Amino acid sequence: MPEPPPLAKQVRPLPQRSGASCASTTEVYAELHCKTNFSFLEGASHPDELVQRASELGYAALAITDRNTLAGVVRAHVAANAVGLKLLIGAEITPQDGPPVALWAMHRAGYGRLSKLITLGRRRAPKGECWLTWSDVLDHAAGLLAGVLVPQAESHSESLRQQLAQFRDAFADRSHL
Repeated sequence: MPEPPPLAKQVRPLPQRSGASCASTTEVYAELHCKTNFSFLEGASHPDELVQRASELGYAALAITDRNTLAGVVRAHVAANAVGLKLLIGAEITPQDGPPVALWAMHRAGYGRLSKLITLGRRRAPKGECWLTWSDVLDHAAGLLAGVLVPQAESHSESLRQQLAQFRDAFADRSHL
């Protein structure tokens, strides 16, 4: 993969609106579901570009959640340390038999479990794919925060209701819809 050009040449500042400031001291914002160019055909920007921009916009934190990979988090981590931005490490997991789930590591052990989950899915599948089941996600719940990304078309199915009950049981107070 080619290296991105230097950050100073990439980032364009947002135009300032007259009478308005970009950041409020009373509002805090963190982007919790951000994909980099490591999510093929879904994210376009390099991880370090996203971190730089989040810092410029005054975000409190940024979560990198590429689809079925942690490939962008190392570059994002280096960039976040350079600008003093809190980085949340995660991934969007797409089980074969359930709705997509955004998972965020709570600590080092959670990061390890997320890594093991993705590795499990990658080993089962041909190169470039990841085959995981809903029960795989539930089995790796310890140390992870989770949010189910329910497509509107599926939001009223009975099987989804059952999966959400299992999700709530596995993740407890660390689950969000």
